[in-house]
Amino acid sequence: MLRLFYLFLFKIFGWKTRGEFPADLNKYVIAVAPHTSNWDFPVGVAGRRILKIQGKAKFLGKSSLFKPPFGWIFRMLGGYPVDRSKSQDMVEQVVALFNSHDEFVLAIAPEGTRKKVDKLRTGFYYIAKKANVPIVPVGFDFKKKEIIVADPMYLTENYEEDMDKLLSFYRTIIGKNPELGIS
Repeated sequence: MLRLFYLFLFKIFGWKTRGEFPADLNKYVIAVAPHTSNWDFPVGVAGRRILKIQGKAKFLGKSSLFKPPFGWIFRMLGGYPVDRSKSQDMVEQVVALFNSHDEFVLAIAPEGTRKKVDKLRTGFYYIAKKANVPIVPVGFDFKKKEIIVADPMYLTENYEEDMDKLLSFYRTIIGKNPELGIS
């Protein structure tokens, strides 16, 4: 029922989806970029339901989002709080989550912020690498009003080449605030 509601909202606002998440994979990292607005979250929640990965897909969020009065909502939606003020070994913690589940899909914004960045952060890449799972690049293109799901990307031993492939995909996506997009 909720899926129909989100489909209806997407139709009203002119949004559509292109591509699908891999039905044959139980574990992968969804790398969503460019992350330029708070609007990315509701678009992602709706897209998750429409693309039928609702119960599977989890996300990391700054710990302040998980405090009262609204923290329970983010947990209910599949969120895991991250304390960004402490230098913890976040990659290892997330890899342990992958290793402790038969099915685990994690959505991450590779920029780590809604601000303009010159390069992607590397945590999402090393999580996928160490957990031995592919990355599924996803873009929220506000200009075309599309959620674009690319094919899974299996990482190689060449970090630079892998990042170039990801960046070439993300550079075609126009975020809500284009001036904050990936250059």
